[in-house]
Amino acid sequence: MLKLIPHTVVRRTQVVAVSHRLYSTAQDPHTKSSASPPPPPPPSSHHTSTKPPSLFNDETRAHLERLRQHHFHASNLPDSPDFGINQYLNINEELRQQLKDVVAQFHAPVRYAFAYGSGVFRQSGYDEKSKPMMDFIFGVSHPGHWHSLNMQQNPHHYSSLRLLGSNTVSKIQDDVGAGVYFNPYVEINGIVIKYGVVSIDKLCRDLIDWDTLYLAGRMHKPVKILRDDARVRLANQVNLTEAVRVALLTLPERFNEVELYEKIAGISYVGDFRMVVGENPNKVQNIVHSQLDHFHRLYFSLLDDLPNVAVLNDGYFQQNQNPKFRGLMVQKLPRTLYDHVLHQHRTFASKHKLDLPFNKSEMYQQIAASPELPMYMDKSLRSIITRPALTQSVKGIFTAGVLKSTRYASAKLGKWIKGGK
Repeated sequence: MLKLIPHTVVRRTQVVAVSHRLYSTAQDPHTKSSASPPPPPPPSSHHTSTKPPSLFNDETRAHLERLRQHHFHASNLPDSPDFGINQYLNINEELRQQLKDVVAQFHAPVRYAFAYGSGVFRQSGYDEKSKPMMDFIFGVSHPGHWHSLNMQQNPHHYSSLRLLGSNTVSKIQDDVGAGVYFNPYVEINGIVIKYGVVSIDKLCRDLIDWDTLYLAGRMHKPVKILRDDARVRLANQVNLTEAVRVALLTLPERFNEVELYEKIAGISYVGDFRMVVGENPNKVQNIVHSQLDHFHRLYFSLLDDLPNVAVLNDGYFQQNQNPKFRGLMVQKLPRTLYDHVLHQHRTFASKHKLDLPFNKSEMYQQIAASPELPMYMDKSLRSIITRPALTQSVKGIFTAGVLKSTRYASAKLGKWIKGGK
């Protein structure tokens, strides 16, 4: 469980900002201050116990107290020791230990790590006969330093790009694609893995603002956290909440859990060229149906705490179509998506001589009530996702090397062909 103590948590201003981003209805969240959380304070040499209320200003403490009185889930209250516990998913214990042991083999410091993909949520341990590749993401503080240390320990993990030095590798990681540097087909402790390295700063920005949706979209789906970080957990709770809001804005008044999770799981694939060639066309449905319990744990408390959603007796949900509620969801869209959606609406209004309200709240309600909203969402998500997904894949040819890239592409193509039959 995450204890909100000074040496592990983000600064007070960040916790307050995330609290407002999750629940506040009184302000527009689309400011630069909410887009990129400040870095956490340096680790303390000793543990100092501080009462959680000291992390919050009076306004935020009063707001959180009102939420508790309305019986909000503890996992959604930023001052609760159970905050974000919905992100912890259970997997086979033997496999969990195997995956943790893989991360422990890296001498370079990994602040945050998770494993993902269908192989992670299998019922048994790692199958050494078939050796499926297990996927990892490592969040690190200083990519240049991290790659320097890792190249000393594991030079064979890298393509010939390592000859250009760790600073060049770090620059390629940050400046090209989605900010992730992958090393595939690496064997550790008898497990074949692919691991991606990303800076904590870039990871948190994507989770909160959906800059590329490359990792934020990956974390909309079940992942197994192997090494936790308080700042990332805060940012990902925002990410998961934003995914629910986006799904609700494109779902009908009545819907069931499977429909909700398929909407959420499909967000990051809109505009991804790999869904045309290279990925199983039934991937979204397969992910949801095979991991339904994990999706339920991730999202049910978030959905249950939304005031405009009611749980019906027949397993369905019903959302309030009141323009005020839906306008607030538009207002709270992730900053990058918000900018794109507003641009789409203004463009549509200009072409069709539609009057735009001067009042922002009325503008949000107009967008939420528009029959064109699904089109706005689709075009906006494509604008965000297409370029980073393409450039990240091209980058992979150089970071992995030609042989590993060919092997990886062949495996993906085989799944695509098999899925299309």
